[in-house]
Amino acid sequence: MRANKMSAILGNVYECPELLPLTEKRPLATLPFDCKYRLIDFNLSNAINANIKSVYMIFNQGTTQSVFDHIGGGREWHLDSVDSRYFVHYYQDFLKKKAEGRPYFESVIDYLNKSKSEYTVFMGNRMLCNIDLEAVLKIHQQSNSTMTVVYKKMPKEQVYRQDEILEIDEHGLVQGHHNFLEDKSDDELFNLGMKIFICQTEWLINALQEGQNSGSPVALLDFFTLAMNKVKTSAYEYTGFLRNIFDIKSYYDANMDMLDPKKFTSLLYSKQKIYTKLKNEVATYYSPTSEVKKSQFATGCLVDGKTHGSLFSRSVVIEKDAAVEDSIVMANCRICEKAVVQYAILDKNVVVEPGIKIIGSADKPVVIKKNTHVLSDVYGGE
Repeated sequence: MRANKMSAILGNVYECPELLPLTEKRPLATLPFDCKYRLIDFNLSNAINANIKSVYMIFNQGTTQSVFDHIGGGREWHLDSVDSRYFVHYYQDFLKKKAEGRPYFESVIDYLNKSKSEYTVFMGNRMLCNIDLEAVLKIHQQSNSTMTVVYKKMPKEQVYRQDEILEIDEHGLVQGHHNFLEDKSDDELFNLGMKIFICQTEWLINALQEGQNSGSPVALLDFFTLAMNKVKTSAYEYTGFLRNIFDIKSYYDANMDMLDPKKFTSLLYSKQKIYTKLKNEVATYYSPTSEVKKSQFATGCLVDGKTHGSLFSRSVVIEKDAAVEDSIVMANCRICEKAVVQYAILDKNVVVEPGIKIIGSADKPVVIKKNTHVLSDVYGGE
């Protein structure tokens, strides 16, 4: 008898080259978001809010330092108790075992057996949302389908070239799917597969065992995507806030959305809480010379200059007569006196010298790499 209702697998393997240099030394999952969060916080919170007690995460080897730095023992997500925990496995181990002719899904199967869960949810790493997985599970249980996939109707500009577009009939069943690159339609909205699947754990264990015997794809996202062709699959339409993070502009726009009170509330202040790593720091200080409009700040910042339409992570310093507009500034950056930053993303520990100008555009924000000391003006994509 399986004691837990659901277990979770988070696939963090797919990395988009269009996000470089932001993902040069960190996985997409740990990209900072809205001043104090990381993208992985949302999937972890989605799982915990559904009373999921164990989470299995897959990453690329050599990219997990920021993951462990952020998650630590898992306390903030209640994953540090005797019956609640998380596990990390490397994608390259799967590849190595397959190349050697060994059972490459054995660690996932072992996790699923030990989880004693009745159902399993799989979530990819690019869909930023706050979803009620228990509601998805309820629909899945009523559907009499082997699997349920989550989708949302999205405009063309918010769909990545490698995303799956679902073909759904009037009964809510998936009749097919195709890669967005292959789509020749003039539709305004597309049924974007959100890379979230729910199925019975027992079925998944059997399917994984069969899959590794027949040489199925190593990546679990590919495994689930192909499974839609083989088993009865229901589609669950998600209607909440969603951002598909696949390039610099989509990442920039997702952050800027948080300056819109409706979108901010929809994502972060629905009935489900989003958990993140806690840091006890002093409050941000706004000096008499500061001028702050439509901006968000994390803790520990020192503001002497002007800001408009921007987001600032922890411990940022904006000196007197400096101006920051329509930008994302990550932790421990310093904007020196009379510097100007517009339409830019400054990664952690960037120092902008006095009087320097960094100017991008809404369509093409300038990205300044982590630990950069900016000594000369930067315009456009330079």
